[in-house]
Amino acid sequence: MDWVILIASGVLEAVWATALGRSNGFRKLVPTIIIVIAAIGSLGGLGIALHTLPTGTAYAVWTATGASLTVLWA
Repeated sequence: MDWVILIASGVLEAVWATALGRSNGFRKLVPTIIIVIAAIGSLGGLGIALHTLPTGTAYAVWTATGASLTVLWA
């Protein structure tokens, strides 16, 4: 289950990174709200996954998932 949470957290990382680009410097309300919610969910999920997964592995998967999806969506 922690792997599923970790991958979902990586997806949320891509969501907030994409919303960050669309927020126009935090001037648009909806993308800014999405950033806050997705960032909290992303970091929270990573924290949950770290209870059972090794830190290096979890961080690498989380970062790679978020970066890959951000590039694909961009």
